[in-house]
Amino acid sequence: MNTVALLIGGNQGDRRALLRQATELIRQGIGPVAAASGVYETLPWGPFGDERPQNFLNQALLVETPLAAHEVLEEALLVEAILGRLRPASPDTALHGIADLPGRLYHSRPMDVDLIFFNDEVVDLPDLQIPHPRAHLRRFVLEPLAEIMPDYRHPVLGRTVRQLLDDLG
Repeated sequence: MNTVALLIGGNQGDRRALLRQATELIRQGIGPVAAASGVYETLPWGPFGDERPQNFLNQALLVETPLAAHEVLEEALLVEAILGRLRPASPDTALHGIADLPGRLYHSRPMDVDLIFFNDEVVDLPDLQIPHPRAHLRRFVLEPLAEIMPDYRHPVLGRTVRQLLDDLG
């Protein structure tokens, strides 16, 4: 059995209802939710262009799964699609977990499901990077994760989730 840390969130529609629906779809498609953080409301992160987005609601989930990392990614993308996420057609903006691209704009969405950690594995593929390459830079990721797995050690940086959160000041 594998353990995956997910961050779910969105800023469109009935945000709380969408979090509940995403959690249920994750339970059905990926596996049982072993732990769930509280719900955090955060300002949008990154450049949104001319759009003035609503705040995001985010929640961290710790899920037990028999699936491999790529299978979890496929299920995560399916959850996003079922809940109304439209991804741009451009292949460079459709990738999940890739490094920020120059000039890339972020968009509002009803649901985003990000793979943050998968066991203690390091995956560096064109379509999937685990640990999430920017998790350690984002308070909206680290705060909910610190609630459910504060002592988990980042497999690349060697620091716990709590330490990474403290590093942000």
